[in-house]
Amino acid sequence: MPRAGEAAMQDIPTEKLSGALRRGSVKKNVAAIHVSGKLTLLQRKLSNVLLLNAYDTLSTKPKHEIDARTLCLMIGYNSNDMETLKQSLRGLAETVAEWDMLDDKGRQEWGVSSLLSYAKLKGGICEYAYSPALAEKLHDPKVFALINLNIQRRFTSGHALALYENCYRFVRTGSTGWWPLDLFRRLMGVDGSAYYETFKHLNAKVIKPAVAEVNKTSNILVTPETRKRGRVVSEIRFLIKENPQLAILDIDDGEGLRNGAVYRRLRDLGVSDRLAKQWLSQHGEEQVAAKMDFVAGQGGVKSPVGYLTAALREGFGGPEDTPAPPPLSGRAADLARVMRLVEARTPTQRDADKRLFLRQLTDPNHRADFERHGWMSALNTRAIKAFWEDLNPEAFAEAE
Repeated sequence: MPRAGEAAMQDIPTEKLSGALRRGSVKKNVAAIHVSGKLTLLQRKLSNVLLLNAYDTLSTKPKHEIDARTLCLMIGYNSNDMETLKQSLRGLAETVAEWDMLDDKGRQEWGVSSLLSYAKLKGGICEYAYSPALAEKLHDPKVFALINLNIQRRFTSGHALALYENCYRFVRTGSTGWWPLDLFRRLMGVDGSAYYETFKHLNAKVIKPAVAEVNKTSNILVTPETRKRGRVVSEIRFLIKENPQLAILDIDDGEGLRNGAVYRRLRDLGVSDRLAKQWLSQHGEEQVAAKMDFVAGQGGVKSPVGYLTAALREGFGGPEDTPAPPPLSGRAADLARVMRLVEARTPTQRDADKRLFLRQLTDPNHRADFERHGWMSALNTRAIKAFWEDLNPEAFAEAE
């Protein structure tokens, strides 16, 4: 069984997922996709990670892949017990997602779908898919709000994570709006229970503990308010504001790259947070700074970011008298293979790969060198090759 406490408190060094994942939050008058059934904490985390992994290609690819080791890491599950993972995937395939919202022409639309249309594990890879109708809804930026993976790993209660998910998307409006209690019970996964029909029990066992954990664990603070019909509580809403004590969870990924002068130069130039960290991890601060100096000295460059991207990708922009590079050594060839493997991974998978590798490093100097230079770390050459050979043996077959 997973050691939830130990695994969940170790942050993933995510690069603050950007691009499509960073677009707006849910508007107050747009109904969310509601998930029925009693999802466990592990299943709820798993659902979020699968969606984040697939998000960029939800509307263009019929199926998605993530290796099982990465998947377990991202949900804070360190066990090799694949049966538990299978049970969680089975639960998602048996869970119903329902939506009731206005389409882009203002017409009411209702729909229902299984949360996953299928999932399979083969050769250490988890393959899965969403139904086309659900994929379309999940990709709608008005419906989906980013769930910070570092934060979700810290939750120990499924009710608390469910409350966080349903409140976080309203953080910009400051309130969830009034929810009928039957809808709230459904969102918390306690609908159909006679015990929780009584508000006293619902408040004591679900609302108060969930609010306490959200306020202690996450980057938002929530305050419940109730409204009565006669003497009976009939509706509930949550006031939401950012938690200044834990806001650092959203910006600190453990690598410290954002504190450097080169990172700040990249951001001032207009480079996104994720891309800036990716370049610094792959190329190192010294090389990135040299390329930036080269671009700055060209004059008349209409797109400095585009020029810098090409310089880093193609390897030009050094001093003119730099001699032609010799044929690739064995180490250089291995590094080239590693970088091709890295580039083929999704941002979520890259973050998990780095976290997994860091766990194997016990020498502080080796850890520091990897945090500074990423997969180009000279001190970790052998360990890096062994790591990627274990993950993808075929990639190094030709070298042998």
